[in-house]
Amino acid sequence: MAKSSKTTTSKSPAANTGAGPKKASAKAKTLKSAIGAPSQHSQSSRKGKKAWRKNVNIEDVEGGLEEMRSEERVVGVPLQKLKDSDLFEIDVKGDDKVRHTLPKFSSSQLTSAKILAQRSAVPAVLSRTTSSSFKRKASNLSREDKERLLRIAKRPRKGPFNAIMDPSELKSGEGIVEMSEAVRQSGTYDAWASADDVEMEEVKDGMETVQPKRVKPPQTTKPRDMIDVPAVVEPHQGTSYNPPVDAHLELLRKAHEAEERRVAEAERLAETKKKMEAARMDADDDGHGALPSGMRLDAAADDEGEEEQEEEEQAVVRKQPKPKSKAQKNKAAKLLAEKRALAETAARKRLMVSIDQAKSFRKATAKRMSEQELVAAQRRMALELKVRIAGLSGQRLGKHKVPEAEVEVQLGEDLSENLRGLKPEGNLFRDRFHSLQQRALVEPRVRVLPKKRTHRIVEYEKHAWKKFE
Repeated sequence: MAKSSKTTTSKSPAANTGAGPKKASAKAKTLKSAIGAPSQHSQSSRKGKKAWRKNVNIEDVEGGLEEMRSEERVVGVPLQKLKDSDLFEIDVKGDDKVRHTLPKFSSSQLTSAKILAQRSAVPAVLSRTTSSSFKRKASNLSREDKERLLRIAKRPRKGPFNAIMDPSELKSGEGIVEMSEAVRQSGTYDAWASADDVEMEEVKDGMETVQPKRVKPPQTTKPRDMIDVPAVVEPHQGTSYNPPVDAHLELLRKAHEAEERRVAEAERLAETKKKMEAARMDADDDGHGALPSGMRLDAAADDEGEEEQEEEEQAVVRKQPKPKSKAQKNKAAKLLAEKRALAETAARKRLMVSIDQAKSFRKATAKRMSEQELVAAQRRMALELKVRIAGLSGQRLGKHKVPEAEVEVQLGEDLSENLRGLKPEGNLFRDRFHSLQQRALVEPRVRVLPKKRTHRIVEYEKHAWKKFE
């Protein structure tokens, strides 16, 4: 550093004279590099005072400053500011542990990791003040006073959950808006806690024994909890390229049964459709296609004279009944009363007999109900077992039906004896999607195919496009 300062002071008076730059340049040419071959500082121009000051050589000054910075990075302060006792120590005893503390060469440690491990002793520059870097006098104001001052200054205040409060509440400071008790205790109450965890609340006013009513969770079971189907089902042995005979026959039997059910369902639908078409054709043959099935329309008469003649004949046939006498009316009322009495007597006898047989009826009803409950329980258990083993395959869930897994099997002549002749089968994406539907993770859907355009696109050429330059 002293050498660099001397060089700077020797150059400064020469800059004020006209012959200074020539002498300095001649002197600079004689300088040699301290390391390696001789070198000369290249400068573009030193014509004039400004160019001289701008292009002056200060490499030795910058080298000295960089050396001080490197010392400060390693030690923390420049070495020239430390004392000799801090830098040197007379060791008269020796230390056997020095060899173990020295860094060892490791081929597994990267050079970049070694460079990153070298930390500077200079503390990092902080972008914001902290308690250690900037000590501030603590304020004696309470939280209520701070909020009141913010309301007076009409500054935004933060309320519950670190939210900015409504500006309409920024009054002159008379009222204080605080958090309610519900907001303070939010998140602490567990509605589904067990009886052991819930502490009995003490109700005042002489009702210390009264306990609050506990809310019971709903006893509903979800299909997802009942299903015990793995995400990837282990394939059947019959699907192998060289399967055992028994496994292959069993898989062929399953595929045959599934195909028979599919064909029977198609035949049933075709028979139903055929019946509907036959009923429609019968209705059309009657000539009353516009009327609903079961309704008949009377044929209209061609001649009005025939209608009048029929009305006259009907009028002649009809006879006015003679009015009944009082004796006949009394006799009919007496017969009706006797019939009602006999019916009431028979009903009373049947009721008395049923009362005597009430116990047997009760036993028969209880037996029938127990049988029905047993059948329902067995059906429910069978359904739960099916859901646990096969998932929701084949069941209607909502609008659509969960598809069943297709049985993939090859015939005997299609089997390949080696892996070279094996052909890829199935679709992994379809299997994954069906597995998600069977495990109640995705709702069943129907594939939506793009529709073809039913109308033809007509292109029109406007008049404005016909005239252009």
